Amino acid sequence: MELELEGASLRAVLNRLRRAQGQISGVIRMIEEGRDCEDVVTQLAAASRALDRAGFAIIATGLQQCVADIESGRKDGEDAEAMRARLEKLFLSLA
Repeated sequence: MELELEGASLRAVLNRLRRAQGQISGVIRMIEEGRDCEDVVTQLAAASRALDRAGFAIIATGLQQCVADIESGRKDGEDAEAMRARLEKLFLSLA
């Protein structure tokens, strides 16, 4: 299964990843500056949520592509059950 992100989907995922990148840089800076633990954890939680949302957006795009492949009969040699198992594994990797 090859992931194809285009247009608005790609921009949304990249924006989320850039946001997470900035938040992680902020966490590093906060730790280096000796900032309050609660502030650091709050910022780290925000970065984690941004990464999770990017991951879920990527998986959702993959699901959409898989459904289209199944409906069109094109499975690239992979049966529907194997594809479902791979997608389930992807979901669980983010859980």
